[in-house]
Amino acid sequence: MFGIGQKKICDNCGTIAVPLSIAKGNIIIELILWLMFIIPGLIYSIWRISSKYNACPSCKSKNPIGLNTPKGIKLADKYTG
Repeated sequence: MFGIGQKKICDNCGTIAVPLSIAKGNIIIELILWLMFIIPGLIYSIWRISSKYNACPSCKSKNPIGLNTPKGIKLADKYTG
């Protein structure tokens, strides 16, 4: 339905852009865990990969809305009209 690189609209700020893929956690902690212990580093890495979400590049709000959905069309009219 939604392809990679497709623009979406943010429900929070109205920005129309390609969403960012953001992983929870901290890369520094991940590196430290990998350097100290392999198993905790692996578990933390898997958790970070599985916790990725799409976010607005402007305000970092979660789950921007597709422009071709009814809500996306309504928001685009609100913010651009």
